[in-house]
Amino acid sequence: MKKKLYSILCAAGLVSSAACQSAPGMETVPYVDLPRFMGDWYVIACIPTFIETKAHNAVESYALSPDGTIATTFTFRDGSFDGPAKRYTPRGFVVNRKTNAEWGMQFIWPIKGEFLIVYLRDDYGVTIIGRSKRDYVWLMARTPSIPEEEYRALVKFIGDRGYDVGRLYRVPQKWDAR
Repeated sequence: MKKKLYSILCAAGLVSSAACQSAPGMETVPYVDLPRFMGDWYVIACIPTFIETKAHNAVESYALSPDGTIATTFTFRDGSFDGPAKRYTPRGFVVNRKTNAEWGMQFIWPIKGEFLIVYLRDDYGVTIIGRSKRDYVWLMARTPSIPEEEYRALVKFIGDRGYDVGRLYRVPQKWDAR
């Protein structure tokens, strides 16, 4: 329990310290329909935080709460498909109500890390979450995989936003047919 709390505190500290440093802004999408954005998103690739450097089957799930916040559940297997199951439950706070594309993600009170929706495919099937600091980025989809050509185009999009795409980790996704 102490180790899990320590991990959460460290993650929150990294995200918050990075959020406090100045960096060129990052353009978000013009508007996000929050109810449509809710649900499961498979993490296809990311520049990971230290807790997700060996994530397998990573999924980020969002649910709109009655108070307007976003209940978030991040689950993955650590180190392999059979590795220990990990689960984190930060809370999202919409910062820009005009666009709904800027959130604060809170792992521990009162710290909120920057969470910017910088890409959203028209059908809400693929998204990219970025940060002005360009330290972390998440490419996510409604399915566990996307076509290779689309993946390469999105990696280029990430690089064009100032990220070091050499740091991208392609998250292994393998799901049993049910």
